[in-house]
Amino acid sequence: MEPNIGISSDNSKNIVGMLNNLLSDEYVLYTKTRNYHWNVTGIQFNDLHKFFESQYEEIDAIIDEVAERSRSLGGKSMATLAEFLGNTRLKEQSDTYPEAKTMLRNLLDDHESVIQSLRKDLETCTHLGDAGTSDFLTGLMEQHEKMAWMLRAFLE
Repeated sequence: MEPNIGISSDNSKNIVGMLNNLLSDEYVLYTKTRNYHWNVTGIQFNDLHKFFESQYEEIDAIIDEVAERSRSLGGKSMATLAEFLGNTRLKEQSDTYPEAKTMLRNLLDDHESVIQSLRKDLETCTHLGDAGTSDFLTGLMEQHEKMAWMLRAFLE
């Protein structure tokens, strides 16, 4: 059943598509963060292992919220690795296990990329008349800004 919430069907489809791109980005970022949690080495192993765990747990919660937002607008949420890889705006780094500092830099770059995409998506939602998703994305942007700040602090 199609929701009757004051957003046209076409606008909802556009927003759901945008949310699925975000979901793909979040899933790739989650996977990369989890990879680094498992594979970090060096003098800061314990601190970074725990830090990466806290970040991937936060991203995991974001993934669920993004998928549920798509569903609340009447759309379907992507749910396969092939879909995520085909729709992400981030770059996978297969078969690489960088040093800790590079891990931090890679994650910072990805968070900043997600933040930039969220800013553009906010404009799209405003243009399409979806204040609810705009508010939702603002909250996500703030979460990613905080995670990026923490990554930057490790790098300084």
